[in-house]
Amino acid sequence: MTQFNRKSPLYSLIILFLLLAVSCSKKKETYLSMTEPRRVEILVLGHESEHHNSEKLMLHLGIPLFQKGINLTYTTDPKDLNEDVLYNYDGLMIYANHDEITSDQEKALKDFIQSGKAFIPVHSASWCFRNSDWYVETVGGQFKSHEEGEFTAEIVDPSHPIMQGIEEFETWDETYVHSQLNPNMHVLMERVEGDHREPYAWTLEEGNGRVFYTAYGHNEETWKQPEFQELIANGILWAVGDQVNQLLTDYQIPIPEFRDAEIPNYERRDPAPRFQLPLSPEESMKLVQIPVGFEMELFASEPMIINPMAMTWDERGRLYVIETVDYPNEVRTEGGNDKIKILEDTDGDGKADKATVFAENLNIPTSIMAVNGGVLISMAPDFVFLKDTDGDDLADVREVIMTGWGKSDTHAGPSNLKYGFDNKIWGVLGYSGFRGEVSGKQHSFGQGVYRFEPNGENMEYLGNTSNNTWGLGFTEDFETFISTANGQHSVYFSMANNYVRRPIFQGSANTVHGIDSHYDMPHLTPFLRQVDWHGGYTAAAGHNFYTARSFPENYWNRIAFVSEPTGRVLHHAIINPDGSGFTEKNGFNILASSDEWFSPVHAEVGPDGALWVADWYNFIIQHNPTPRGFENGAGNAYINPLRDSQHGRIYRISYKGGEDSKTFNLKDADGATLIEALKSDNLFWRITAQRLIVEKQDKSIVEDLYGIIQNQEVDKVGLNGPAVNALWTLHGLGELDGGNEVAIRVVERALNHPSAAVRKNAIRVLPRTATSLKAIMASNVINDSDLHTRKEAFLAISDMPFSEDAAKMLVEVAQKEENGEDAYLPQAIFAAVLSHPTEFAKREISTAIQADENTELSLSDRISRSLVAEQYPLDQRNSILFPPDVAGKEIDIRMMVSKGENPLEGVLVAQGNNTNGYSLYIYQDALHFAVAQDNNLTILSSKKGLPEEQFTINASLLEDGSMSLKINGQEIGQGKTKGLFTESLSPNRVRVGQNDSRNVVGKYEGTWWFGGRLSNKSTLSLRKPGTALDEEETTSATVAANGTSFVKIAVVPHEMKYDKTSFTVKAGSQVTIDFENPDFMQHNMVIGQKGSLEIIGKAADELARNPKGAEQNYVPSIPEVIIATRLVDPEGRESLVFVAPSEPGEYPFVCTVPGHWRMMNGIMKVE
Repeated sequence: MTQFNRKSPLYSLIILFLLLAVSCSKKKETYLSMTEPRRVEILVLGHESEHHNSEKLMLHLGIPLFQKGINLTYTTDPKDLNEDVLYNYDGLMIYANHDEITSDQEKALKDFIQSGKAFIPVHSASWCFRNSDWYVETVGGQFKSHEEGEFTAEIVDPSHPIMQGIEEFETWDETYVHSQLNPNMHVLMERVEGDHREPYAWTLEEGNGRVFYTAYGHNEETWKQPEFQELIANGILWAVGDQVNQLLTDYQIPIPEFRDAEIPNYERRDPAPRFQLPLSPEESMKLVQIPVGFEMELFASEPMIINPMAMTWDERGRLYVIETVDYPNEVRTEGGNDKIKILEDTDGDGKADKATVFAENLNIPTSIMAVNGGVLISMAPDFVFLKDTDGDDLADVREVIMTGWGKSDTHAGPSNLKYGFDNKIWGVLGYSGFRGEVSGKQHSFGQGVYRFEPNGENMEYLGNTSNNTWGLGFTEDFETFISTANGQHSVYFSMANNYVRRPIFQGSANTVHGIDSHYDMPHLTPFLRQVDWHGGYTAAAGHNFYTARSFPENYWNRIAFVSEPTGRVLHHAIINPDGSGFTEKNGFNILASSDEWFSPVHAEVGPDGALWVADWYNFIIQHNPTPRGFENGAGNAYINPLRDSQHGRIYRISYKGGEDSKTFNLKDADGATLIEALKSDNLFWRITAQRLIVEKQDKSIVEDLYGIIQNQEVDKVGLNGPAVNALWTLHGLGELDGGNEVAIRVVERALNHPSAAVRKNAIRVLPRTATSLKAIMASNVINDSDLHTRKEAFLAISDMPFSEDAAKMLVEVAQKEENGEDAYLPQAIFAAVLSHPTEFAKREISTAIQADENTELSLSDRISRSLVAEQYPLDQRNSILFPPDVAGKEIDIRMMVSKGENPLEGVLVAQGNNTNGYSLYIYQDALHFAVAQDNNLTILSSKKGLPEEQFTINASLLEDGSMSLKINGQEIGQGKTKGLFTESLSPNRVRVGQNDSRNVVGKYEGTWWFGGRLSNKSTLSLRKPGTALDEEETTSATVAANGTSFVKIAVVPHEMKYDKTSFTVKAGSQVTIDFENPDFMQHNMVIGQKGSLEIIGKAADELARNPKGAEQNYVPSIPEVIIATRLVDPEGRESLVFVAPSEPGEYPFVCTVPGHWRMMNGIMKVE
């Protein structure tokens, strides 16, 4: 063996060579194989700007390039120009306006290109990184100036490989002129203007790399051009070189077969859609893009599993899958063809080789979760508990624990059952609704989020969503997120609705807020088939977060996975903190396919830390509406023989650079094993261990829980997940109910934990006592740097006994500017003030009294105004969820009323009963205002003969007992009663437009509901005696000069149209339109000015892309709109009352819900 003197120059050179070799090998470490067949991988650097909107424009390129075997991965962060990222791609495309590049980024990019990689700068990329001479030279030139217009660039080298199959094309674009042109460029196309010939597409060599540039590409007009798309594709394939092209050829991307069939053509495509034949799992996987560095493996497929709807894992880590072939239309009252299967990999090869039918004869179960030694499933109309008691993996217990879930539409029922950190079961619900009795209490609610005890008791409805809902997810710090099917694929549940029982002035009663930042759904299938929300999210399902540590750090507790089977995608929703709330950012997809059968419906992190995906694998996804020529089934889905019941797949997505989570078998585990699992870096094991400890009520491990909570460590994203779960485990064991002072002290100390997640959840689990209130105030979490923690502190304080110290503190925190500017803190602070009001009650509020909804007020003034005055909408559609307490408050009722087809009579509004209560009603053609106090009834009545046209009503009760009744501002009755109410009314429900025969307030006969029309601007106001609010007058009633016109119009169920294409009204008449929606989805009705259909429709398209569009009911704020309804829910109705235009002509009416306006419109003829 040769030996070297360590002091010799030769030895030093060898060491230097070895160090350089190690350095180079590290630099080129990549997950991108240069030997195995694969697709081409291109990183695209864009920017966050609507000028040269790279995110939007990239959607036009992704589909055609994917068909050619090119995967695009999008980023807006120049920090990704580093060797760790770049070398996982074959090339870099830039379409952005980034001014500068750092020296490290420049070196990384230079080394990357010169090593043989591709560089594809497009359009504005020639104005990027202007501080780098090397970059400008490598691009081939720098943007200098431009005009704009239509032109056709000439091809000057048709023989070049990039130009094969390319024809010259005309487009409107910016007419770039460049400076600092590189003389070594090879020009492919030139823009000719007079005698000037401007290079418009060229190539360059840079080291071993290739560069392709084109100046084309300012906006959608160019990016939509097939010739432009072909030019970019050819440029990429040339630039990546022969070796990569050979790998692509060897990959053998399957080409699906198509045949003619009866397929709904919602988008009215020409040519019409064709039926794609199904692919094998192996073929289908080749039509899926996943991020570089990730691996997609098939775990199970047909015939082992068919139509997987949902899945979960038990405490042994075994996979349970709902297999439902009855969905959507085989609705049964007994039995069924659906099953729950346990799928196991017994030989460790990563594929299921054992399937056990755990339960069968089921009918459309939609969700499943492990609990109490078995599983709970949602199977409308019931929730059913299933359990195996003899160890044969066959359920021998089948117990209905709750009933009342609607089944009128099988894709609008309950779903996403989950065990919450709070040891309760959570779920979401669509518009099929719930009507039933739980724990002796009647419940009736529609789409939204709810929770209940694991034994099926104590149901709580927590908040309502904007449309059909099929997604729920928790972060590791117990923040709750939802996805709705249509248009709001990411929604934040900010607080339970009991905290907005009195909304703050200028605030909102809503607790569930859309946070999604984008309408467009990135997808790769060229044959997108959607009935509405075209190109957007119309079947979003699931919102589970990445809650293990096997994926890269940027996934941890931050990226949610939203399935969208119509788009054949599993979306990356990047959730970023924003004050005490969150915002969503478009992270494109972790899975996207061009296979028209690929249908992800459920994605969740499994026991191993990988992402598991249930692929429904079905050509027909759309539930309804029913296309022309088809019929509807019992599940309210259209009947189509192409709906498949022969396929289904389960996939596992893992990261090549990560390690699987440690797995456990927690069945009958002892305390030590459960504590070990509670310390897992995978939330699945932590929440499972928590559940098992709580179910067993195993208090032998309480000391271990203290130790976990007291651990001060945090991970790279600031979390200590085990401590959060340990807090809730203590809570579930009852150790914080007041009998264990040691446990409470441990939690109080956690208010100062370095992790905001621990501080926040320590607040949540503390008992609502005076002692806890003192601890919260002493810890100063009310001024926490984390605003989510602040919000929880204020919500907790609202639940605690009155404290003068708290009252003083709340005055101080309300003066902090960041609290007032936050989206959710004002309501949380006001909720706390309601429980501790004394100091705010002393404030001078003259400014606040004079304010209206548009006045800019400080948070302190908003709170003060809210304390002295409450206002509630009086709406027949939506009851007041938390009825107001009228004791000691002046009452002011303002309503706008008009006739319908029937006589004008019935109860307008009532609360209480004939012993103590009030009501406003119309009886025998007269208006009556009744107040009952201690069995003494006072009634003010108008003369008979109410206005034929719309009129306003104002009824009031003042501190001295004075009663007043006005019609159209004219006093028509005065009276006197004892004074204000001295106690809460019973029943406390405010009855709007409906009678309660057991609790009549007043003197009338009949059990009728109000037969006229109530404006949705009607209100009930309560105020502190002696407060003279400068309120706006009730909105003026419609004044017509030419009689009345009455129109009934409805949605045709499942057909996306109104039941009338036109109707006629008299010019200047009062028009009453009763609009009814018996359809399965939301609709509205907008009346526009003459000739305004296209204007309103295009404005609606733009509004659809606005995250706040739903708050506007998707009605554009433009002068062309005369009047509009709100969004009307399924089975809902609303009336419009207005004066017809005085000028005869044809005025459009239209539904402006996204994707509807082109199909759903008609004409109001004014004569």
